[in-house]
Amino acid sequence: MDSRIRLLLVDDEARVRQGLRMCMASEADFDVVGEAEEGERAVTLASELHPDVVVLDLRMSGVDGIEATKGLAVAEPSARVVILSLQDDAGTRRQAMASGASAFVGKQEGIPRLFEVIRNVAGRTQSA
Repeated sequence: MDSRIRLLLVDDEARVRQGLRMCMASEADFDVVGEAEEGERAVTLASELHPDVVVLDLRMSGVDGIEATKGLAVAEPSARVVILSLQDDAGTRRQAMASGASAFVGKQEGIPRLFEVIRNVAGRTQSA
């Protein structure tokens, strides 16, 4: 059985997705199974790819991260959603969590924090 965490990356900026994918490629326990540029596509892909964790931008054109999180809860209920956003304030965090997200990471918190949160919501810890 593959113990890697299956990830779906969702951000409306291709460069952000590419950067995340490159960083995640160096992690033996991560497997990026797909990417989407907006929320509606994320929901469709999640139901096809069955990711463990969806890393989802909050502000996107079309279906935003809040609505996508609600859709993901229906389409792929076992997937955990980690909101990754530049907009990081108490109200935004509350709204994200109320929509069903498992965690919220501000983009300014950095990649190591994002990786820690992904492993945590997936119920995995990094081997020493």
